[in-house]
Amino acid sequence: MTYTNFTVDTDADGIALVTWDMPGKSMNVFTAEVMDELNAIIDATVADKAVKGVVITSGKSSFSGGADLSMIKSMFSFYQDEKAKDPAAAAQKLFDLVGRMTGLFRKLETCGKPWVSAINGTCMGGALEMSLACHGRVASNAKSVKLALPEVKVGIFPGAGGTQRVSRLTDAQSALQMMTTGQSLTATRAKAMNLLHQVVEPDQLIPAAKQMIKDGLKPVAPWDEKGFKVPGGGIWTPASAQLWPAAPAILRRETSGNYPAALAILKCVYEGLQVPFDTGLKIEQRYFTQVLQTTEAYSMIRSLFISMQELGKGARRPAGQPKNEIKKVGVVGAGFMGASIAYVTAAAGISVTLIDRDMEAATKGKSVGEGLVKDSIGKGRLTQDEGAALLARITPSADYADLSDANLVIEAVFEDREVKKAVIEAVEAVLPEGAIFASNTSTLPISGLARNSKRPVDFIGIHFFSPVEKMMLTEVILGKETGDKALAVALDYVAAIKKTPIVVNDTRGFFVNRCVFRYIHEAYDMLIEGVPPAMIENAAKMAGMPVGPLSLNDEVAVDLSMKILKAAVADLGENAVDAKHMQLVTRMVETEGRLGRKNSKGFYDYPPKPAKKSLWPGLKDFYPQKKADDVDVKVLKQRFLVTIALEAARTIEEGIVTDPREADVGSILGFGFAPYTGGVLSYIDGMGVKAFANLCETLASAYGDHFKPTALLQEMAQKGETFYGRFDPYGVKAAA
Repeated sequence: MTYTNFTVDTDADGIALVTWDMPGKSMNVFTAEVMDELNAIIDATVADKAVKGVVITSGKSSFSGGADLSMIKSMFSFYQDEKAKDPAAAAQKLFDLVGRMTGLFRKLETCGKPWVSAINGTCMGGALEMSLACHGRVASNAKSVKLALPEVKVGIFPGAGGTQRVSRLTDAQSALQMMTTGQSLTATRAKAMNLLHQVVEPDQLIPAAKQMIKDGLKPVAPWDEKGFKVPGGGIWTPASAQLWPAAPAILRRETSGNYPAALAILKCVYEGLQVPFDTGLKIEQRYFTQVLQTTEAYSMIRSLFISMQELGKGARRPAGQPKNEIKKVGVVGAGFMGASIAYVTAAAGISVTLIDRDMEAATKGKSVGEGLVKDSIGKGRLTQDEGAALLARITPSADYADLSDANLVIEAVFEDREVKKAVIEAVEAVLPEGAIFASNTSTLPISGLARNSKRPVDFIGIHFFSPVEKMMLTEVILGKETGDKALAVALDYVAAIKKTPIVVNDTRGFFVNRCVFRYIHEAYDMLIEGVPPAMIENAAKMAGMPVGPLSLNDEVAVDLSMKILKAAVADLGENAVDAKHMQLVTRMVETEGRLGRKNSKGFYDYPPKPAKKSLWPGLKDFYPQKKADDVDVKVLKQRFLVTIALEAARTIEEGIVTDPREADVGSILGFGFAPYTGGVLSYIDGMGVKAFANLCETLASAYGDHFKPTALLQEMAQKGETFYGRFDPYGVKAAA
């Protein structure tokens, strides 16, 4: 029998080599067709008496990324359609649907012939769950091999036997740590956890897997053998008596109860280890069905899995533009940002010319890349040769003529219009026809900067976030005259450096910074009201933000906040900013000399390491303090999320952001907006626009007009609309 996604070759020893190699895809993924074919292969190998055992591997450089995006989408759409007809029947149908993969892997595990998974690269999610159902597991020791069950990061959990098999192969604490964080494991670490049997050289992978079968590998899982005992003794042991009472408390400390899937993992393991394996699978299936019905799962999968992939693959790329191969990039400004941009560009295999006012400054910029390379080599992410090759692609220079063959030039100089004007003119004097000029400005509108350009159609913004090598988001900003080619080149470049882009129209602060400063300014309001600083920070983290607003402001720099407020006053007038905010930051900067982390004192004190930062005690003397018991933490949490989401809604209303996917993904990747919500607009849609508008009115009456719902929100609330319905990113309405 022939298959579309697999080939099966049986050798003279009776060992069938099943090679998974999906046509037209860069990575193998589970689809309904793949599961059908795998089911047929199990049947065929069981029926063939000549087959003594099976080795399954990948024909690609990676093993598999897990479930396919379209399959995940169809599962949610199926449930929503069925729920509208009969909610109870919909839940039962969903339960049956999610059990399909579980049943397939259990069938493999109990088929009576030994299966070995030969893992040659990335093995994630359902692919690792399938491998855990195999009787033997061998992995290559190549550094590209990563094993993980990362589902919790997108709002679900390992629901195809993962919670039951991992917790029966390794100790419960390690199992919980792996699954509730979604952490990636090296092959060595996975073997130490007993998730792998062998780790071998890449060229020995298939021979080693076949040898396991030749050596008499039993076609029986450990938990199916009589007398099996869970590692560590199971639930009713002294060690478990220490683990399990603490586990939910630790999880709540880390997640504030915002992630249903993470709690479901604890329940699956705790309950599953007390019953026979097949009953444990049913328990897992039940919780997986429940989690799939939550708003959190729907929103997180949509934004963090589906939308992120779509944007990364060029969902906003203009039609009809040929693919651009970017061979050389110029970066003007060898300060920390410019040097970091040069590093990530070189890391993508692109040659970079790093320009500054003199060779000393340009060479100093390259040293930033040298430090990053040294760090990567130390952590085993790069070899010495790879690091040397990366640095060889960065050429420091003080001569603009060296940009004469660049496809793209990015300026990352000081945030000053006159300085940028001089750079634009100097670059355009040598830049070849058709090359693109991009500004990395974080505050100055692109259209204003483009007035200094002789070819504004080729002028665009590419806004990076610090630290560039870690932050996965870039904002691509369109000026009023930016052309499609400039947008296509910018998106092709962002794809080449493996970042996720969002495309926004021009405005002060663009999208991310507008939302970030609403978050910070709400904290200013709370300080002025007398809310204890520690409550402000803790409430923000309880709401799901990764860092408190005062800590974030220290990272951004308090004096930068003051400069931005002053710039707003200069450009827009006194009423553009809250006078009390100006007084607060001016006192911090000019009176107290507290600039943020950069001078080791801001809203926090930063003592020498290893001591940890702590809130500056003097902050509580700025304003009369309220008693903690008089402050409603729930309201603080609401204020933080609502003020950010409301600002995002304004950017949609103003036409700054036109695709709700970009607002959601940009808010999570840009500043960590409560990921469990799926992002700023999913937060509103998940609550319901009408409920959100009512909450805005309630907060506005107590805390100020900046909470008033916009005209768009009021209209949408009246019509019962959602952002993903009204601003449909897939054009379904238009097509209809």
